[in-house]
Amino acid sequence: MKDVAAASSRRAMATSGPSAAGGATAVKDSWPELVGLSSEEAKKKIKEDKPDADVQLIPADSFVTMDYNTRRVRVFVDSNDKVAKAPRIG
Repeated sequence: MKDVAAASSRRAMATSGPSAAGGATAVKDSWPELVGLSSEEAKKKIKEDKPDADVQLIPADSFVTMDYNTRRVRVFVDSNDKVAKAPRIG
């Protein structure tokens, strides 16, 4: 019975969010605050938050594949090299 309670407790801890006791933080999956910044500023901030990210700078009107990659962050930039929409993991 002890093992069941311990396993249940571990599962609960693993799914706890930022308001959980102990200061657990949620994983960031988008950066809406970067819209309007230069592509280099955005890339730097994303790398600070997610050092293993494969940051891709892409023209805003480009077609992209629909596959999901947890390491990839696409940054769509306008003709002035400014972030056009919120970068997100995928």
